[in-house]
Amino acid sequence: MSSSSYGLADLEYIAAGAAVMASGGGGSYRDAVSILQQLADSGWAGSVTVKPYDGDTAGCVVAMMGSPDAGDQLTLADIQNSVVNTLALLKSGTGYAAGCVIPIEIGAINSLVPLLAATLPSANLWVVDGDGAGRAVPELPQTTFAGASALPVSPCALATDVADMRTMESALLSSPTAAQMEKMAGGVLSGFGGFSGIALWPSNPGNACALTGAYIPGTLSQVRALGQFLLQASQTPSSDAVAEQIAYLTGRTASVSVRNFYITAISQSTTAASLDAGVIQLDNNPDPTQSTETHTIYNMNENLIMYSNQSALPDIIAPDSICYYSESTGRGFSNASDDLALYFDATSGKSTGQMVSVIQVSTVPALYNTPGVVASFATLLRSIGYAGAMPAL
Repeated sequence: MSSSSYGLADLEYIAAGAAVMASGGGGSYRDAVSILQQLADSGWAGSVTVKPYDGDTAGCVVAMMGSPDAGDQLTLADIQNSVVNTLALLKSGTGYAAGCVIPIEIGAINSLVPLLAATLPSANLWVVDGDGAGRAVPELPQTTFAGASALPVSPCALATDVADMRTMESALLSSPTAAQMEKMAGGVLSGFGGFSGIALWPSNPGNACALTGAYIPGTLSQVRALGQFLLQASQTPSSDAVAEQIAYLTGRTASVSVRNFYITAISQSTTAASLDAGVIQLDNNPDPTQSTETHTIYNMNENLIMYSNQSALPDIIAPDSICYYSESTGRGFSNASDDLALYFDATSGKSTGQMVSVIQVSTVPALYNTPGVVASFATLLRSIGYAGAMPAL
């Protein structure tokens, strides 16, 4: 079983690579950069062990859940406290202390959450090289974990980020399905203020360590390599070069759908289930009145569908990924407000002049073939007005 030791530079690579691969979700890249600077400032100079699941260690999925804007300006302490609190609560519900953790999805924040948990000396954790989607997803049912019949979603622990557990708001939930758990957790998050830590899908001797075979392997090392490519480039890579690198690292088809456009309009609101629902407009001129081509992205935290005024059919439909990359900055980004601010000035309602590309990345076959995943994405797409056919693998 291959094992890697990730230091601070590796975490920086992961944040940069995941910011591209997350399809607009997974947490703010700007927050991730700030959090990693806080980790450096704390004096941490250690390493985290990352390897495939061994089929023996008690573990679980951990993440930050809820509205990216509600979680805006997250700190290192926020994440570490949330994870410590959720893992302690999950231990009380299962009787097993986690020895390893795995990201729920790919994202600048959610790829880092398990790694940041493992930087705590008291945690005694290692991190599984993988996740449940190969991208960021709006809800729990859009993961491979949800389709693994032997891996129970319950108990599920949610906890706020307070340092003193005596003042913690928390909930230990039980539900037979990921879809029902999503509804319950969404209600709890609303009570918490729209954002919290979450630990669920426990894998331990009680269920024969059922995480085995229930996740997409290698995705952390893939985004690490992509981030290294971006951060160590002698000059800003082109959008085509980034797409080629994604295809090389992941074995998935990747191509540039929109090259060097401008974000010219954004509308966004937070739903009762603590999801940020929004519409992003991209034009081939920073002044939309002078534009000759427009693409519109609809998202629920993550990008779900993109349309063009040049075609009667959608450009891209989830579960394929609709990934942001900017040749102006050499970085990816998310739909979180602080990330978008670099490309769109909400005060003036105009593009900042920074160019944006969109890279389509095909679905990981394991995700597409997981029972219920495509149907779950179809439900989300219908909720934002799309009633057409779902793409074939």
